[in-house]
Amino acid sequence: MRPVVSVPTPFAVAHRGSRLLWPENTMSAFQGAVDLGYRFLETDLHRTRDGVLVVFHDDSVDRTTDGTGPVAAKSLAELSELDAAYRFAPHQGFPEREMGVRIPQFDEVWESFPDARFILDLKASGLESDLAEFLRRRGGEERVIVGSFSDRRLARFRRESRGRVATSSGPAETLALWTAARLGRSLPSKADVLQIPEDFAFVELPDRKMVAAAERGGRQVHVWTVNDPDHMTRLLDNGVHAIITDRPDLLKQLMTARGEWAKPSA
Repeated sequence: MRPVVSVPTPFAVAHRGSRLLWPENTMSAFQGAVDLGYRFLETDLHRTRDGVLVVFHDDSVDRTTDGTGPVAAKSLAELSELDAAYRFAPHQGFPEREMGVRIPQFDEVWESFPDARFILDLKASGLESDLAEFLRRRGGEERVIVGSFSDRRLARFRRESRGRVATSSGPAETLALWTAARLGRSLPSKADVLQIPEDFAFVELPDRKMVAAAERGGRQVHVWTVNDPDHMTRLLDNGVHAIITDRPDLLKQLMTARGEWAKPSA
């Protein structure tokens, strides 16, 4: 088992810090999750026009900021001028507009939370070498799990990182592993964990059979993005190893009541 996941299970993961409690993928969101006791933070990576890794989910800045256009077309300086909380709208009050909330560099997040472990989603091609080199320089290869919705992107990252970094399953890998689990089999895979949506291939997942199949292959099952306490309860009852949530407050309450909340949660 890789060091990053050699922790008591189940454990809790804050999705982008939280999309619902704070402006997603911002320093305030990550700080809020850490203050709750979270030590696993899920986030997303893009690269600016001038080659800087930044923490951001979408290909364009339109949905969450006061700007427009692709992330990759903007310099770091241009991104730094945007209000990353501009469209964060609890009750439509836009409580954090013009409060200085910015799109963070990955380096800033990494240095600000030295005790955190990160689940990183490569949102664009061409980041694989940059991230592998960053982790080598910082000695951070044991602090992260890297995933992507692109199997090719994951394969490139595994080559660039020389297999030293834990990775999750891509879409094709997940489908193959799920199919094998239906047949009571395990498959060889370079993935250390299965990170899957709660509903996959029109089937409510994961069930105990899938968790058992993953464990036979030495893997964990992480499920995203789960915000309903009843769904959290079902998944924990089925033995999943981690839940990724936008409601870190509710998940902590539930796991505490069940006696499953570690302090810190990592």
